[in-house]
Amino acid sequence: MENSNPRELLQLTARRFGLLNKNCCTIGSNEVSLIQSHILYEIDRQHEPSMQQVAESLGMDITTFSRQVQTLIKKNLVKKTALPEDRRVYILHLTAEGKFVAGSIDHMMDEYLDEVFSFMNDFEKETVIRSLKLLNESMLKSKMCCTPMG
Repeated sequence: MENSNPRELLQLTARRFGLLNKNCCTIGSNEVSLIQSHILYEIDRQHEPSMQQVAESLGMDITTFSRQVQTLIKKNLVKKTALPEDRRVYILHLTAEGKFVAGSIDHMMDEYLDEVFSFMNDFEKETVIRSLKLLNESMLKSKMCCTPMG
Protein backbone atom coordinates (compact mmCIF):
# COMPACT_ATOMS: atom_id res chain seq x y z
CA MET A 1 0.00 0.00 0.00
CA GLU A 2 1.48 3.33 -1.07
CA ASN A 3 0.26 5.30 1.95
CA SER A 4 0.08 4.16 5.54
CA ASN A 5 -0.59 7.54 7.18
CA PRO A 6 -3.80 6.80 9.18
CA ARG A 7 -5.12 10.38 9.05
CA GLU A 8 -4.65 10.61 5.31
CA LEU A 9 -6.30 7.22 4.76
CA LEU A 10 -9.28 8.22 6.91
CA GLN A 11 -9.59 11.61 5.16
CA LEU A 12 -9.52 9.92 1.77
CA THR A 13 -12.07 7.29 2.81
CA ALA A 14 -14.37 9.95 4.32
CA ARG A 15 -14.07 12.07 1.18
CA ARG A 16 -14.87 9.15 -1.14
CA PHE A 17 -17.77 8.07 1.03
CA GLY A 18 -18.98 11.69 1.17
CA LEU A 19 -18.87 11.95 -2.63
CA LEU A 20 -20.83 8.74 -2.87
CA ASN A 21 -23.46 10.10 -0.47
CA LYS A 22 -23.60 13.36 -2.40
CA ASN A 23 -24.15 11.59 -5.72
CA CYS A 24 -26.76 9.21 -4.40
CA CYS A 25 -29.38 11.52 -3.10
CA THR A 26 -31.72 12.53 -5.90
CA ILE A 27 -34.75 10.27 -5.71
CA GLY A 28 -37.47 11.13 -8.21
CA SER A 29 -38.07 14.85 -7.85
CA ASN A 30 -36.56 14.90 -4.36
CA GLU A 31 -33.05 16.19 -4.02
CA VAL A 32 -31.72 15.38 -0.57
CA SER A 33 -28.51 16.88 0.79
CA LEU A 34 -25.89 14.75 2.49
CA ILE A 35 -26.90 15.91 5.98
CA GLN A 36 -30.59 15.38 5.17
CA SER A 37 -29.84 11.81 4.07
CA HIS A 38 -28.12 11.27 7.46
CA ILE A 39 -31.19 12.68 9.25
CA LEU A 40 -33.55 10.38 7.30
CA TYR A 41 -31.28 7.43 8.06
CA GLU A 42 -31.26 8.17 11.81
CA ILE A 43 -35.04 8.73 12.02
CA ASP A 44 -35.50 5.42 10.22
CA ARG A 45 -32.94 3.62 12.40
CA GLN A 46 -34.18 4.93 15.77
CA HIS A 47 -37.81 4.15 16.53
CA GLU A 48 -39.77 7.43 16.81
CA PRO A 49 -36.82 9.47 18.08
CA SER A 50 -37.08 12.96 19.55
CA MET A 51 -35.51 15.91 17.74
CA GLN A 52 -32.88 16.05 20.51
CA GLN A 53 -31.96 12.35 20.13
CA VAL A 54 -31.36 12.62 16.38
CA ALA A 55 -29.45 15.92 16.70
CA GLU A 56 -27.22 14.31 19.35
CA SER A 57 -26.61 11.16 17.27
CA LEU A 58 -25.44 13.37 14.40
CA GLY A 59 -23.44 15.74 16.61
CA MET A 60 -25.45 18.74 15.37
CA ASP A 61 -26.56 21.76 17.35
CA ILE A 62 -30.33 21.88 17.70
CA THR A 63 -30.75 25.16 15.73
CA THR A 64 -29.02 23.87 12.59
CA PHE A 65 -30.80 20.56 13.02
CA SER A 66 -34.23 22.25 13.31
CA ARG A 67 -33.66 24.12 10.05
CA GLN A 68 -32.79 20.87 8.26
CA VAL A 69 -35.85 19.13 9.71
CA GLN A 70 -38.07 22.04 8.58
CA THR A 71 -36.76 21.56 5.03
CA LEU A 72 -37.52 17.83 5.21
CA ILE A 73 -41.03 18.62 6.52
CA LYS A 74 -41.61 21.01 3.58
CA LYS A 75 -40.46 18.25 1.21
CA ASN A 76 -43.06 15.99 2.88
CA LEU A 77 -40.39 13.47 3.96
CA VAL A 78 -40.63 13.96 7.73
CA LYS A 79 -43.44 14.59 10.19
CA LYS A 80 -42.92 16.25 13.57
CA THR A 81 -45.36 15.54 16.41
CA ALA A 82 -45.40 17.00 19.93
CA LEU A 83 -45.42 14.39 22.68
CA PRO A 84 -48.85 14.53 24.37
CA GLU A 85 -47.29 14.22 27.84
CA ASP A 86 -44.65 16.92 27.20
CA ARG A 87 -45.50 19.41 24.45
CA ARG A 88 -41.89 20.71 24.41
CA VAL A 89 -40.60 17.39 23.07
CA TYR A 90 -41.07 16.66 19.38
CA ILE A 91 -41.00 13.15 17.93
CA LEU A 92 -39.89 12.62 14.34
CA HIS A 93 -41.42 10.12 11.88
CA LEU A 94 -40.78 9.46 8.22
CA THR A 95 -43.78 10.00 5.95
CA ALA A 96 -44.57 7.33 3.34
CA GLU A 97 -42.55 9.38 0.84
CA GLY A 98 -39.76 9.77 3.42
CA LYS A 99 -39.66 6.00 3.89
CA PHE A 100 -39.45 5.55 0.13
CA VAL A 101 -36.60 8.09 -0.21
CA ALA A 102 -34.69 6.63 2.80
CA GLY A 103 -35.19 3.11 1.42
CA SER A 104 -34.00 4.16 -2.04
CA ILE A 105 -30.86 5.78 -0.61
CA ASP A 106 -30.21 2.63 1.49
CA HIS A 107 -30.63 0.48 -1.59
CA MET A 108 -28.18 2.60 -3.61
CA MET A 109 -25.63 2.60 -0.79
CA ASP A 110 -25.96 -1.19 -0.41
CA GLU A 111 -25.43 -1.66 -4.15
CA TYR A 112 -22.37 0.58 -4.08
CA LEU A 113 -20.85 -1.22 -1.08
CA ASP A 114 -21.62 -4.61 -2.65
CA GLU A 115 -19.75 -3.47 -5.74
CA VAL A 116 -16.80 -2.18 -3.68
CA PHE A 117 -16.66 -5.46 -1.74
CA SER A 118 -16.90 -7.47 -4.97
CA PHE A 119 -13.25 -6.53 -5.62
CA MET A 120 -12.27 -8.38 -2.42
CA ASN A 121 -12.36 -11.99 -1.40
CA ASP A 122 -14.42 -13.03 1.66
CA PHE A 123 -11.42 -12.86 4.00
CA GLU A 124 -10.55 -9.30 2.87
CA LYS A 125 -14.17 -8.17 3.18
CA GLU A 126 -14.47 -9.62 6.71
CA THR A 127 -11.12 -8.03 7.64
CA VAL A 128 -12.30 -4.59 6.48
CA ILE A 129 -15.62 -4.90 8.34
CA ARG A 130 -13.91 -6.15 11.52
CA SER A 131 -11.36 -3.32 11.27
CA LEU A 132 -14.09 -0.68 10.82
CA LYS A 133 -15.97 -2.02 13.86
CA LEU A 134 -12.77 -1.93 15.91
CA LEU A 135 -11.97 1.60 14.73
CA ASN A 136 -15.49 2.83 15.60
CA GLU A 137 -15.42 1.19 19.04
CA SER A 138 -12.02 2.78 19.76
CA MET A 139 -13.18 6.19 18.55
CA LEU A 140 -16.09 6.01 21.00
CA LYS A 141 -13.62 5.45 23.86
CA SER A 142 -11.53 8.48 22.90
CA LYS A 143 -11.90 11.57 25.06
CA MET A 144 -11.20 13.83 22.07
CA CYS A 145 -13.22 12.17 19.39
CA CYS A 146 -16.73 11.28 19.12
CA THR A 147 -18.87 13.29 21.42
CA PRO A 148 -20.73 16.21 19.88
CA MET A 149 -18.92 19.47 20.42
CA GLY A 150 -21.01 22.48 21.04
